[in-house]
Amino acid sequence: MDNDSKDNDSAGAAPHRETNAAAVAAAFVQARREGHSLPDFPGEIPDDLVAAYGVQDIAIGQWPDEVIGWKVGFIPPDRRDGSGDDRLLGPIFARAFWPATGCVDFPVYTAGFAAVEAEYVLRLEADAPVDKTDWTPEEAAALPARLFTGIEVASSPLATINQLGPRVVISDFGNHNGLLLGGEIPGWLDIPEPELRAETLIDGEVVGTGGATTLPGGLRAAYAFALSRSARRGRPLKAGTLIATGNATGIHDIVAGQVATVRFEGYGEIQGRAVAAGGDAA
Repeated sequence: MDNDSKDNDSAGAAPHRETNAAAVAAAFVQARREGHSLPDFPGEIPDDLVAAYGVQDIAIGQWPDEVIGWKVGFIPPDRRDGSGDDRLLGPIFARAFWPATGCVDFPVYTAGFAAVEAEYVLRLEADAPVDKTDWTPEEAAALPARLFTGIEVASSPLATINQLGPRVVISDFGNHNGLLLGGEIPGWLDIPEPELRAETLIDGEVVGTGGATTLPGGLRAAYAFALSRSARRGRPLKAGTLIATGNATGIHDIVAGQVATVRFEGYGEIQGRAVAAGGDAA
């Protein structure tokens, strides 16, 4: 095939990719707003992580809420692509953010995927430089942030979302459906990360233990990734942005009616009850 033919093929594929991305985003947004499940991925899976973020950006534009932060998810080595990313991002929306006071009800898609994750959550205290697109963990730690405890609600209308991989996870808001925020962990940069420990219980039974070092690189690596990928997407992070740094005890399946409790050693506990997502669930 000559170069002109290759260029024509590429040009012809672009409108199809754009149409597919728009259709996928619309299907996920509709399913989430109506609180119903999807039997399969609604279209062709994006070719790579960058294309998946394109789907996510379209969906964010269609979602009637404000992005106040980002969840970070880990990508296993065998599921990474040429971008080199070892993590992924999904938006945290204002209406799906709850202070952890008492036992908080949180929505899950009952016929989709539903889980909870213990989280250490950063809140930026300064704007990131708009022209900086690559961050090391050490550079990230120098950008002021406070650390809090939290629970991420990982839920999607698509039951097989995690099985289908990170391109699918990114396409549907990073498989994110809410964040419960607990108390602050003061002076976190001076605390050795192995000392930040947590355990998760479902209906009183321990289902996972771990802490800030459960995922490779710990909190600083997650912080650096969120700063880097956000800047490359044209979304440099601002003061007040939340970053849920990744599951600290594992990903724990939950069904409506069950109660999740996360105990953060030395920093209290957070408790929430899963309820069935109705219309306009975030």
